[in-house]
Amino acid sequence: MARYTPRHAPRHAAPKRSLGRTAVSVVGRPLVSTSLVAAVVTSGIALSGTFEDSANADAVGLAFDDSATASSTQESQVALEDAARVASDRSATNVQKSVVAAKADATQKAEAAALAKKRRVAQERAARAAERKKVLENAQEDPKSVARLLLPEHGFGSDQWGCLEQLWIGESDWRWYAENSSSGAYGIPQSLPANKMASVASDWRTNPVTQITWGLDYIKRSYGTPCNALAQWQARSPHWY
Repeated sequence: MARYTPRHAPRHAAPKRSLGRTAVSVVGRPLVSTSLVAAVVTSGIALSGTFEDSANADAVGLAFDDSATASSTQESQVALEDAARVASDRSATNVQKSVVAAKADATQKAEAAALAKKRRVAQERAARAAERKKVLENAQEDPKSVARLLLPEHGFGSDQWGCLEQLWIGESDWRWYAENSSSGAYGIPQSLPANKMASVASDWRTNPVTQITWGLDYIKRSYGTPCNALAQWQARSPHWY
């Protein structure tokens, strides 16, 4: 009689495990899943790749950092050089401006000094002119002041004043109207003839300025100085010059 083989497994029978591709049986060693091995291998490759990429990245990063540092240093050096050049240019410009300003100030001061001197000279000239006018207008009352005024204009120094004063005291006592009844000599210098003084001005009879001007010119032409004229006057008797 043939053995009966059921068409279906018992309902509660335990399922059989298939070792197929899911596990490897090794004598004396536990079974290791092929998927685990693949994962480990894959992980190793990935990790190795990660290490290599990290190393390459680090190298590139270091090279980039070195390059960036060098570039930054160069830029800083250029910036410092530019700043120094700008400062130097500004300093040179300031020096040039100072020189120009100093020259302008010196020129302005020189012009101001020249103008002040010109004004001072003009004022002094005006003062002398006013004094001269006053002296000349008062010539009949004070002929000696006229002589003092005209003495340097004929090239005589103040040291000649004493000699001139004494000479004309002896001749006319400084009277503009003095007349010598014997000879006809006239005026402060006792011109002989009297009309010689007309070579200066026609008012020689009444104007001490005309008389003194003629007398100083005569002394200069004939004796050189009033002191020489006085010495000759004193050496002669009766006195004359």
